[in-house]
Amino acid sequence: MGAKVLERFPAGSPRGSWPAEEYAARRRAQGEPATVVMDLQSDAFLVVVQARDDGLNERG
Repeated sequence: MGAKVLERFPAGSPRGSWPAEEYAARRRAQGEPATVVMDLQSDAFLVVVQARDDGLNERG
């Protein structure tokens, strides 16, 4: 299971991770389990949600 990136925020911002945290909080308020992670390669904070395996575990 992977993660889906909702938004990217540059880590070099004067406010650091705050914009990413604020965006994730708004998404969580809408019922989406968003979290913030740091992508060291791109030097950015990513707001992500866990990717779902839609239909892969269902039997029919």
